[in-house]
Formats: sequence, structure tokens, C-alpha cells
Amino acid sequence: MISIQNLKVEFSARPLFENINYVINKNDRIALVGKNGAGKSTMLKIIAGLQMPTSGTVSKPSDVTIGYLPQQMRLVDECTLREETAKAFDHVKELDQEIDAINNEIASRTDYDSDEYQSLLERLSEKTDVRAMMQSENYEAELEKTLLGLGFERSDFNRSTSEFSGGWRMRVEIAKLLLRRPDVLLLDEPTNHLDIESIQWLESFLKNRRGALLLVSHDRAFIDNVTTRTIEISLGKIYDYQVNYSHFVELRKERLEQQKRAYENQQKMIQDTEDFIEKFRYKATKAVQVQSRIKQLAKVERIEIDEVDNSRIRIKFPPAPRSGDYPVIIEDLSKNYDSLNVFHDVTLTIKRGEKVAFVGKNGAGKSTLVKCIMNEIPFDGGLKIGHNVKIGYFAQNQAQLLNQEITVFETIDYEAVGDIRNRINDLLGAFMFGGEASEKKVKVLSGGEKSRLAMLRLLLQPVNLLILDEPTNHLDMRTKDILKSALNDFDGTVIVVSHDRDFLDGLVSKVYEFGNHRVREHLCGIYEFLEKKRIQSLQELEVKDKEMFPKQEKEVKASKLSYQEQKEHEREIRRAEKQVKLLEQQISETEAEIAEIEEILSKGNVENSDIFSRHAQLSHTLEDVMTKWEEACVELEEKKNAN
Repeated sequence: MISIQNLKVEFSARPLFENINYVINKNDRIALVGKNGAGKSTMLKIIAGLQMPTSGTVSKPSDVTIGYLPQQMRLVDECTLREETAKAFDHVKELDQEIDAINNEIASRTDYDSDEYQSLLERLSEKTDVRAMMQSENYEAELEKTLLGLGFERSDFNRSTSEFSGGWRMRVEIAKLLLRRPDVLLLDEPTNHLDIESIQWLESFLKNRRGALLLVSHDRAFIDNVTTRTIEISLGKIYDYQVNYSHFVELRKERLEQQKRAYENQQKMIQDTEDFIEKFRYKATKAVQVQSRIKQLAKVERIEIDEVDNSRIRIKFPPAPRSGDYPVIIEDLSKNYDSLNVFHDVTLTIKRGEKVAFVGKNGAGKSTLVKCIMNEIPFDGGLKIGHNVKIGYFAQNQAQLLNQEITVFETIDYEAVGDIRNRINDLLGAFMFGGEASEKKVKVLSGGEKSRLAMLRLLLQPVNLLILDEPTNHLDMRTKDILKSALNDFDGTVIVVSHDRDFLDGLVSKVYEFGNHRVREHLCGIYEFLEKKRIQSLQELEVKDKEMFPKQEKEVKASKLSYQEQKEHEREIRRAEKQVKLLEQQISETEAEIAEIEEILSKGNVENSDIFSRHAQLSHTLEDVMTKWEEACVELEEKKNAN
């Protein structure tokens, strides 16, 4: 579908990557991975047509549509949530207007045999086919379903977008992008502004949608659940694996080991050659051999080792001073902002050494309760911090508290004590501040870089209660592993506010769920909690549906259907069931044939051009059969419910 050929990008005469070649096929689900700064976001921008490469091409058919979600975007606040989201269907409305205009022109003409009239008919047929493929007849229902899935409430629909925070406005952009149904989705860190429930909804949506997906994310569970192919950008090259991320990690480890052995063998050969040249450089009898070795050395293509593997780097917190048995005790705590209640009657006790998670929808009060614990805001009720509790706090705005006038190295050097001082460079490298980056002044760092530095500084402080509010937002997966390992080894108490399931898995043993103005305790790990929540959500959804759409009682006749009428009704149901099964079989056969053709196309060098026509024909057939199947299912359901 999209072919990337000989792609090269340079910044300040230094190549970011070069000689990049790969193909994005129709239904590929690709995770684009690599360390921060490797060029992942740049790659997405080039494919989206927003940035030009230094050289090389990105080729795609003219009718292929691309949807791109950047990490940051300019947001405009001029209308309500519903109106802004409905802009996703502007192209549908424009197409409907165009079809109406063509129909009106055809109706007004009588030159049925003219070329112009035939051209109008062809345009109408083409536009009608495109419109049918969009399947957006009931876009209001699609709009509402998508917004609810992303965490909005129905009461939000008529609110101005200016009333929402930046994270919620980013969700509006995600909704618009999904509703446009592009052939190719390019998503750059889509989960950064989503809570756990919304991430799960987005996972389900992406797994069930048709079309290609190219995804950049540091959420390991998310990309594992959504993608089936992994492309790594490393040292200006790409490595393409037809597996999900977890399997890729294992294969990558094998590749690095092979690469290291090849590097060591080459280094030995180079050293031996250089020793020979140095030893016999001035001996006339060896002049020919020396010149031959020099030429040989010049031709050697040097093997590069991929970026340093940080998986073995371990950070160990300074020993935690012993605190009281219960670092945090909360009884009947409530928090209101004017007439708005965030939560009420919160009662919880966190024991020394426990590691707990605060989870729930954005805005449910997780960060608010943390601020209460830190005594940053007033509250009602009882809250007691235990004896000798020393708190280390990472807030989402923690970066603002850094000294802006000193360097990255100095920031860490001032905090490090004991043996850790000998490993400052390793730690800086693990948090992506290796080499020249360690000499940068804090004031020139980006927001994400400052957050990483603040996190690293916190890890070096002797505390016994760590409170971390979204600590992983700006960390890549290997750095998150280092942080998680350090927290697991930490002998103090930990409270983590996070939506990163993989990070919380194996770290926390208790989950506090925020929602509906309450805080509920779950004595389990994160995945067990999510499994329970999924069941509860379905039950709650059923209740909500009944409340929103109460069953309309109909007056029915007391008399039952006659025997003959009942028999005829049963025959109609059997006929409808048979029709559904026949259509399902036809769908299965058509999809199998399409898959065979796509397998052939993916191998390239296709000589028979008829195969493309056959593929297009089968795709249209599949759309038609799917429509008939949906209609047949509806008809069957109606017959079963008829009395």
C-alpha cells in the first residue's frame, strides 16, 4: 500500500537514518520502536507528508487516505465538543453535496447520447461508490459511541471545548481521527492522555478496525495487544520483525549478541592488521604486504554496536529510614471545589512497605488526593502522616522545581551520595542524558527531558514514602524497566498514579479505584483488578442502558398465536438463520481468497496485472456481502423477537 524507498534524513549534516526501505501493507499493524531521538516521530511525519526527507521517496496510491495523530498539536476552541468532533464528517457532507449537484445536473439535461452526459453518469457512479465505502449514514451514533469510549460523558457533548484540559482536547482529536476512517493510521504516543479504561477501549477499536496502523508508543501492553509487526530504528538503520513487541525483545537480544560477537571479531582483525602494518611499515621486503593490508583495512565496513543496552543497569535507592507502621491513614476525607464534589467519605490505610496504585478516569480525583496527602490543598476529614515519614514526591509539574542554571550532570552530582557517585554516567545514560547531553543547562531541556531529570534526581534521595504521579509519561520502555526494578527493590512505601498497566504489573499489590466520587480498595494486582472491572463495567453499562432507554411496554393481545401461525413463524426463523449462515460462509471464502492474493502481493515482483483487478473485485464483493449479512442478522433478530 505504502512503499518507503531509499529514505534518508539529515539534521545539521548528520544522518538521522539513511537507506531505509520497507512496505506498509493493507492490514499491517506495526509498532515503530527505538530509543528517544532515533527518528520515530520524524518517520511518521514523512509518511504523513508533513516533512520532506533529505532523499528517497514515499509512494502510495492516490486514493489511499492517511490519518496522523502527532504527540502535540495546536488546538482551536471555537465550538462545542459535539460540533468539533462532527468536523470529522466534513468530507462526507461535502461528498453528499457533490452527489446532489451531479444528480440535479443530470435531471436537468436531455442530451442523453452526448459525451458530457456519459461523463456525468461516470462521475456519479464513482462518487456514489466512494460514498458507499464510507459507511457513515448514522454518523451521529458513531460520534457518540466514540466519545463515550474515550471517556467523555453525554453531559459533555454541548460543553465548549475551551472548558476541557489539554489532555481531554487531545482526546477530541483522537476521536475525529478515528471517525474519519483513514486507510492508514499513524499514531504518535496516543495513550499519553488516556486513562486505563480509555486505553482498553482504544485497543479494542484498533484491533477490530480494518486498514493499516503504524504506532509509536512506550506502553508495552498497548502495543503488544494492538500490533503484530515491529520495526526498530537503531543507529540510522531499521530492523523489521514480523512479530509483536514482546517477541521482538527476545529476537533483538539474540541479534545484539550476534552483533557483539561480530564486532569483537572484527576489532581483533583490525588490531592484528594495524599491528602488522606498524611492525613492518619501514621494512622494504614487506612493503607490498603492508600496502595490501592498508588497502584491506580501508575497505572494511566497520560494524557498529546498537545503542547501549541499559537492561543490566540497576538503580538502588538509598536505604529507606524506618517509618511508623502506617505511613498514611485517611478517614472520611472529602474534597470539594465550590459546589463540585471530587470525592467524599474516603477511608484508607497504607501500611509500611506496601506498593499501591491509584487508578481511574482522568478527573476522578487521583492527583487531588495526592495533593491532599502532600498538604498542598485544603480538605475536609481526617488525614494522618505516620511517624518519621519522609516523602519523595514526583508530580507532573515536578520539572519546574529544578535549578534551571546548572547542568544535567551537576543536578545529579549534587544529589548522589555513596557508591552511586561512581555510576553517575551510567545513570545519566540510562535516562537518555549520555555524552554531551549531560553538559546541557537544565533551562534548555524540553519538558519531557526535564521530567526525566526530575525523576532521576528523586531516585537518589533517602526517603521512605515515594509518591509518583504519572512517572512513565516521558520514559522509553528500557528506562521504565530500570525504574520499575528500582521500585521493586525499594524497601519503603510507594503510591503510584499511573495508567501504564505493564509498569504496574508485578509492582503493586493493592489498587485504589477512583470513580463516582468514591475511592474503592481492591486487594489484588492490576490485571486482576482490570478483569474484575471489565465484568463490573458490563453490568453497569447494562443498567445505564436500561435507564437511558427504558423498555417500552406494548399492549398485546391476550390470545397466543395459533398453531399454524407458530409453525410458519418458526419456518421463517429457520430460513433467516440459513441465510445468515450462507452469507457467513461466503464472507469466509472471500476473505480467504483476498488473503491469498495479499500474500502474493506482499512478496513483490507480480507479473500478472490481472491480480490487482481481481483483488479490487473481491474487496467490493466482500463489502456487498458484509452489508447483506448485517441486514440478514437484523432481520433474524426481528423475527426472533416477534411474538
